[in-house]
Amino acid sequence: MTTSAKVLRALQNGKSLTTTQVAKLGAANPTALISALRRRGYAIYRNSRVGKANTFRLGTPSRSIIAAGISAVGM
Repeated sequence: MTTSAKVLRALQNGKSLTTTQVAKLGAANPTALISALRRRGYAIYRNSRVGKANTFRLGTPSRSIIAAGISAVGM
């Protein structure tokens, strides 16, 4: 199983992952891996908390995000 598949499976199971956790799953560059998953169409959000590590979670895109994507493609 690839690293991106491991990370995606964890996110799809409802887990929030820090960059350290993504690295432990085998990603040499966790931020690049998250960006690649986003480019593949997954709505991955970063949650920031003061004094704590940023976490990534898989969510549902808002209507405005979907509308922006449709208008960018020209549908």
